[in-house]
Amino acid sequence: MDPVVATLLILVLAVVAFVSNRVPLGVVALGVALGLFFTGVLTIQQALAGFGDPTVLFIAALFVVSEALDATGVTAWTGQKVIARAGTGRRALLVVVSLLVAGTTALISINGAVAALLPLVVVVASRAGIATSQLLMPLAFAAHAGSLLLLTGTPVNPIVSEIASASGGREFNYFEFAAVGVPLLIVTIVYVVLFGKHLLPARNGAEMPTDLIRHARLLRQQYDVTLDTSTLLGRDDGVTEVIVPPRSPLIGAHLARGMTTPSGDLVVLAARRGSERLKDADIVVQAGDALLLQGSWDDLERHTSPGGKVIAVDSPTQLRRSVPLGKGAKPAIVILAAMVVLLATGLVPPVVAALLAAGALIVSRTVTPSQAYQSISWTTIVLIAGMIPLSTAFVQTGTADLIAGWLLSFLGTAGPHIALLILCVLTIVLGQLISNVATVLIVAPVAVSVAATLGVSVQPFMMALTVAGAAAFLTPIATPANMMVMEAGGYRFGDYWKLGLPLAFVYLVVAVFYVPLIWHF
Repeated sequence: MDPVVATLLILVLAVVAFVSNRVPLGVVALGVALGLFFTGVLTIQQALAGFGDPTVLFIAALFVVSEALDATGVTAWTGQKVIARAGTGRRALLVVVSLLVAGTTALISINGAVAALLPLVVVVASRAGIATSQLLMPLAFAAHAGSLLLLTGTPVNPIVSEIASASGGREFNYFEFAAVGVPLLIVTIVYVVLFGKHLLPARNGAEMPTDLIRHARLLRQQYDVTLDTSTLLGRDDGVTEVIVPPRSPLIGAHLARGMTTPSGDLVVLAARRGSERLKDADIVVQAGDALLLQGSWDDLERHTSPGGKVIAVDSPTQLRRSVPLGKGAKPAIVILAAMVVLLATGLVPPVVAALLAAGALIVSRTVTPSQAYQSISWTTIVLIAGMIPLSTAFVQTGTADLIAGWLLSFLGTAGPHIALLILCVLTIVLGQLISNVATVLIVAPVAVSVAATLGVSVQPFMMALTVAGAAAFLTPIATPANMMVMEAGGYRFGDYWKLGLPLAFVYLVVAVFYVPLIWHF
């Protein structure tokens, strides 16, 4: 089979598989890499080279940094401090939520920021008497804008930076994206503040976890304990409500309020049987009994692990993340600051800075090795690693040049702005159906070829693709962040384009006309 035909056929099949949403993303990406090998387009080394690409390692390390900030309560503390000052007004909350998620996204990526702040924003909406649908889609859209503030904002940023460097241009520095990200963030915030109320539904979605204060109040009421919130749910120690399952070895054991468990690690604060509070001095444990256990977070996590003697009603691991500035917060902040300095100054390559930070977090025991492995979105890693060879094939087989030739013959003497417009429209359309990372990897080689044929710089093309890739506003499947807020905000599929279409148009205009003013052709 002709290599160009094979490359285009694999691309079409990949897009169909992505859009169908019936095949896991990682399987599609692996199928792309293997398809390029079996058709003879690439050697096995080239087809699997994406798994050793510095960009892939950089993104994997950022997941570990994100986990450290979330697990140690740094994100929760930041969110509570900032949002507590916003009051209960819708506009003030929108501004504060948008700025907070944008700043967090710039450091730890879109998905990590939205996942970390989603429960907090739901709680704030509940306290302010505002429908969650009025805040959560703006949360996701502001995160997209925030991804354009720093190199670490999204996997797309280091990808386009590397492609620009490899194509006769240069790498974008750590803060360079902010030249387009700051104006877009301002526009996004102003837009959702002015028009969000009318373009968004007024619905409340699925129930989300309550905040610590509300959770502690509920436990005090149900178990008749008098400890204050900081004692119940503190930095080092906490409480967990557990259920005694059938066939548990605890059945038949004799317990009393205030006594330690047989392991000696935890204290039984209170017990319930159905709606009855058990206050007897001698409680014979039965299946279905609820116990309120107190101890260190580490001990609570160990004794409530799956397959243990009891079942946790609320996971200690998740409760611990909601405690502001918990154990390990200071090392996490220091290591994050050091990584940002290394990235900003360029003393070492970005991948080295991120790997040093991830390694330091593990060595300092801020995160455990198992936490580090589990924090990495392996679907994202496999997706990027599997799609990178497709970009290689586009260049190596001349497919990118061929498509660029078709595009240029269609354009005639229209010039680089029209070429940029068509490429950005293609990126935005594809980006609503498949991952924006996969979209940019597909379109970038064509953009490089177009820039080379026109004899202009590749820099504005790469930055414009980044902006167009961030305009994933029209469908819930466009990005994981859009999907995360769907259930919690009570959104339907058609809600996204109503708010997102005008905003996507603004991003397109910025990509085509504003970007070349900063990064000249």
